[in-house]
Amino acid sequence: MALPNKIGDETNEVLASQAHIANHVLNYINSMSLKCAIQLGIPDIIHSHGRPMTPSDLVNALPINKSKGHDCIYRLMRILIHAGFFTQGEDGYLLTPTSRLLLKNEPLSLAPFVQAQLDPILMDPWHSLGEWFANGDSTPFATAHGKPLFEYAGDDPRLNRLFNEAMGSDARLIMSVLIKNGKGVFEGLKSLVDVGGGIGTVAKAISNAFPELKCSVFDLPHVVEGLEGGKNLSYIGGDMFKSVPSADAILLKWILHDWSDEDCVKILKKCKEAIPSKENGGKVIVIDIVIDNQKGDNKSFETQLFSDVLMMVHVSGKERNEQEWAKLFSDAGFSDYKISPMLGLRSVIEVYP
Repeated sequence: MALPNKIGDETNEVLASQAHIANHVLNYINSMSLKCAIQLGIPDIIHSHGRPMTPSDLVNALPINKSKGHDCIYRLMRILIHAGFFTQGEDGYLLTPTSRLLLKNEPLSLAPFVQAQLDPILMDPWHSLGEWFANGDSTPFATAHGKPLFEYAGDDPRLNRLFNEAMGSDARLIMSVLIKNGKGVFEGLKSLVDVGGGIGTVAKAISNAFPELKCSVFDLPHVVEGLEGGKNLSYIGGDMFKSVPSADAILLKWILHDWSDEDCVKILKKCKEAIPSKENGGKVIVIDIVIDNQKGDNKSFETQLFSDVLMMVHVSGKERNEQEWAKLFSDAGFSDYKISPMLGLRSVIEVYP
């Protein structure tokens, strides 16, 4: 593309295109700056201060080499302020509603989710994406690390812990919203199995909110090993591709997006075998993204697309629109479904046999 001799629309278009490319190439700086703020404990330090925190007070409170203090911390905070994680008034730095979700002692903290997603083990596969398109590996994760994600996590206690903590932090936030605004999803049920329920964060929230509901967490043996249940909560080890424990309802939170269409149909068929008829209250409860660009919320739509490519890189899954979900349910032998978009980026889908 040759530039014209004088500045005009074509030149401005080239410069705007350059800026657009640069913005996308450098977008990782937002993520890594956020990770750094969590590593340094900046949200907690500002929160503990109890009032607007001056740049000098923040630098003095941080566990850093003070020679890197004022200028570098100012620049780090400037980009985080621009990204909406902090504000700065005349008296100093303050938290925003977003950064309150990064506090360590916040019950709904998403700090573990940030730290896991930006861990080098989960970031390295992105460098293998181009190579993966040309080889026969199942995922870029397998190209980078020699084995699939879930197998790797089973062999690496640190990654397994990071992954479970991340899923747990997400589960606490999502379930607090669902139990507050969507209790009807669980009404009338006497038993529920949380398939792929990890360390039981979701099932614990449900069992606490509905003491009469018998809840079970079903996951791979190494995930549930050593975990203790309670009065209406139990843990079961097994393989969802072979069989699923029987219950009135099966819960699949953030599970199906990990798998291909073929594998999802297999999982859903096992779930259908485990529940009673629709007339007797049987259903599968799916919590996952339903890709939707009709709401005019481009940022949410972009985040859903990010998650879709993330599923391609880390596992063999995908995010799906309503038509794709409907085909899965039909192929697995279900008769009907209902989508309730009550969870922000995700929806609750009640699937009936």
